[in-house]
Amino acid sequence: MNRHYYVSADLDELESVEQELEAGGIAPEQMHVLTEKDAEVEQHHLHEVTSFMKQDMVHSGEIGAVVGLLIAALLLVGAWLLGWTDTAAGWLPFIFLAVVVFGFCTWEGGFFGFQEPNAHFRRFKKLLKHGKHIFFVDVEPEQEATLNRVLRQHPHLKTAGYGSGAPHWLVAWQHRWHQFKRTI
Repeated sequence: MNRHYYVSADLDELESVEQELEAGGIAPEQMHVLTEKDAEVEQHHLHEVTSFMKQDMVHSGEIGAVVGLLIAALLLVGAWLLGWTDTAAGWLPFIFLAVVVFGFCTWEGGFFGFQEPNAHFRRFKKLLKHGKHIFFVDVEPEQEATLNRVLRQHPHLKTAGYGSGAPHWLVAWQHRWHQFKRTI
């Protein structure tokens, strides 16, 4: 999926855009509004960015996992080179320690990311502070025409960039989950 970012100062217009995109076949789970005015977004029935998405836990957790993997590998290689694995204890304590170190580094990376804004949204920090709203849409290549058609009718929306979107399977899962919740 491709992600398209747009900047707007008008939540009414974003609400209209979302309705038109939904009518064109783009699922609500593909659209989000990033803003510092969460209460206003809720009043306009827009799909806000969840607090989890606003943080950098996943990205930082991945970095922590890579660091943990490297440290765990060094620990295992070091234990083997020093001959500590030839003792009666064998490999088991070192494998256990490597798993613990890997888990701790991953957790610590995610914990650090909890304190940082999402790496994908950092570039919009100044716009958000000035009261602007970032509207982004994840679209499949076949949905690009619908997106372009709707956005031509809204010239006040300014393009703010492109990026890789959420994986298709994740958006599909979210859509099914919301459908399931509506039936309950």
